[in-house]
Amino acid sequence: MFSKELTELLLQVIQSWQVIAVTIALVFYMSLINYVARRYHRPHFVSKSKPKKVKPAPKTEDDDSELPS
Repeated sequence: MFSKELTELLLQVIQSWQVIAVTIALVFYMSLINYVARRYHRPHFVSKSKPKKVKPAPKTEDDDSELPS
């Protein structure tokens, strides 16, 4: 499919230090982006549960005596 000269040229390009350095830099950059995205991930939904209401204290007989008549 490829000629011998084209295959050799392709191997030289892939093995060049510039291509290897850029590939390593891209892998490092993508892993850093994925780490940050996982670290600051927010949930897809917000809890819609209502806060619990505080029950009023039951009245005692002493409470009625404190009211002015």
